[in-house]
Amino acid sequence: MKIKHILLTTAILVSFSSFAQKEELKALKKIYAKDAPKPADVQEYRANLTKLEGLATEEIDKVALVYYKSVFPIVEIAALGQTATPAQKAQIMTTKTIVEVQKGLIETLEYEKKTGKKIYTDDINAKITILKPELIGAAVRLGEAKKFNESSDVLYSIYLLDKKDQDKLLYAASYAFTSMEYDKALQYYTELKNSNYTGETTLFWATNKASKSEETFPTKVQRDLFVKSGTHEKPRDEKLPSQRGEIYKNIALILIDKGRIEEAKTAVIDAKKANPDDKSLLMTEANLYLKLNDMETYSRLVGEVLQNDPNNAELVFNLGVISSNSNKLEEAEKYYKKALEINPNYFDANLNLAELKLRTDEKFVTEMNKLGTSEKDNKRYEVLKSERDKNFKSILPYLEKAVDLQPDNDSAKKTLLSVYGALEMTDKIKALKAKQ
Repeated sequence: MKIKHILLTTAILVSFSSFAQKEELKALKKIYAKDAPKPADVQEYRANLTKLEGLATEEIDKVALVYYKSVFPIVEIAALGQTATPAQKAQIMTTKTIVEVQKGLIETLEYEKKTGKKIYTDDINAKITILKPELIGAAVRLGEAKKFNESSDVLYSIYLLDKKDQDKLLYAASYAFTSMEYDKALQYYTELKNSNYTGETTLFWATNKASKSEETFPTKVQRDLFVKSGTHEKPRDEKLPSQRGEIYKNIALILIDKGRIEEAKTAVIDAKKANPDDKSLLMTEANLYLKLNDMETYSRLVGEVLQNDPNNAELVFNLGVISSNSNKLEEAEKYYKKALEINPNYFDANLNLAELKLRTDEKFVTEMNKLGTSEKDNKRYEVLKSERDKNFKSILPYLEKAVDLQPDNDSAKKTLLSVYGALEMTDKIKALKAKQ
């Protein structure tokens, strides 16, 4: 009789626990379904999550808990109302929170795919469509704030939620690379490489007649429909080149940084096999041997680059960058000037050439500061000042061209103002400042 009593008590407890779970889940579902939850709803939602954590023992209930926890930030944002600012949303949807949301949604999707029972799948897919623009906005803001590692995490979460959007994986890899998170970058780049991602695509542009700004469309058909309807004009197509060269190049650079030289060489060889028509891979290979200080192989590959495409301003400019980074300043100057012969409106070549020539200013300043006040030193000072002014004047055409090409570029303007100042060109300084 006693044993039966214990069994009966246990059954009552299990029944009560199951009933409680259902009540908690019902409460969560009800609040989640509201279009405009109140702050009190948010508190109730949080309380029900806490209760459910102590009650969920069955796998299906644990999955439900994971799901409702992952969408909790969405409820919090909805409770802010229609006038919620990006800053308010960002306080809730932090990088850490975004990653947790992504993990919870993916875990739920994988469970339902495994069991074949779709309870939350349709809602999750709908939520991903709604959430994606918000998450992209968050990634952009983090990037603009130079929080590249955090932006990379957000972009990778976006990719995991929508694996068809491999562009986000490329951006995540790029930001991880920029922030020197090389393990993550290598993982992402390798995934892109293994999936044969190229990034080669066509953008379909048209100008909105009302706003006068250009907009992109997902397909040519959709763009043409808007043009035909009269809301847009000036349609144009923009072809984006393959990103394979950049992917393989960064894989090789990371492997070099990690001391895995033979793997880096193999990565470049594989890249050339996979992309025989991608001439930029010669640049990747040249950069590899430059880093290995194998100047003979480097020089040979540079020759091949120029032989294959002598009038490619970008390739010639890149050779200038590589030479500049290796402190081969005369060689860098030659390449920058060659790039400008091909394309005089190449902003980066104008700016880089100016900055390259500015490096010699340091030697003038150093020697001038060491001079005394003797007659001999004064004469030497005048000679150095003349040479310094001559160098500044040789820089002016490139800087002025750069500012003319990109009037809003702060770096170019500040450098130009500094040169004007050194040459005591007050009228030029006033004119440039008046344009700001």
